[in-house]
Amino acid sequence: MRKPWVVGVLLAGMLLGGCGDPASAPEEPPPAAPRTSATTHQRAPVSPDPVPRKAPKVLYLGDSLAMEAQKVLGQELRRDLKAEYTSAPYSGTTLCDYLEGTADRSLVPAADKAAALVRRLRPDFVVLQFWGNSWGYTPCMDGITYAESPARYFTRYAADARRLAEQISAAGDDGRPRIVWVSQGPDPITPDRVRRVNALYEKQAAASGGLVSDAGKAVSPAGGRYTWTRYLPCTAHERAHRDYCTQPSRDRTALHRDDDYLHFCLAPTTSRPKPCPVRSPGILRIAREIVKTIRHSVG
Repeated sequence: MRKPWVVGVLLAGMLLGGCGDPASAPEEPPPAAPRTSATTHQRAPVSPDPVPRKAPKVLYLGDSLAMEAQKVLGQELRRDLKAEYTSAPYSGTTLCDYLEGTADRSLVPAADKAAALVRRLRPDFVVLQFWGNSWGYTPCMDGITYAESPARYFTRYAADARRLAEQISAAGDDGRPRIVWVSQGPDPITPDRVRRVNALYEKQAAASGGLVSDAGKAVSPAGGRYTWTRYLPCTAHERAHRDYCTQPSRDRTALHRDDDYLHFCLAPTTSRPKPCPVRSPGILRIAREIVKTIRHSVG
């Protein structure tokens, strides 16, 4: 029997209280500095595409979805593109948290704002992966939530996307980085919200010379881009690597845990947000799609 929609929204708030680590309290101290990703257990075959002549510098920012995927993305970028990679995700955040000028009501410290990191690191690409905090968890949203006012929520989200792109570009001066907006996968609670958030990413990318990586499609059913599912058929790579095809007898693999409809890490959540410690097919699918987008851009 399906629970009322409002229960689903409350569950979303619990799962995403920090946009990623449901057991994390808002006062959980954030990391002091961006982390350079290390090797993880998740592996993929070497890309048949040639390595670009110039190895790109990539900065990865985002919420809990980026928190759990940061090591895997770094691994894939280094293997395929020999990239220089830095990640600075913060669970529970949304776009406004990375804007300069919001330090007093943000979950991201001033030193790790997007523009500050761009000035310091001079990346070629800034990858932004945000589910779209929709219940006012972070103070910088000023209490605007999707449930109470969808119109205000989307207006504010679009304005924050525009401001963030402007700040990143200005911080890069003549060497402005290209922004890669990562589209999100299906949401069983508010499917239309995710569809419209992804549309905002596409519109902003088109307006400012950015890119869109449709990583969400990699965790969606064929022919059902916004249809949520816990399982998908195993890919050829997953069939060849038993740890990635979680139910080989049924030729399907798990994207989510039974107790978490949003995140792709198949390990239980912990009190402190951290990169996913186990092989998780959904994370690898998303990471490889982001790498593909950057590879095609650098040629």
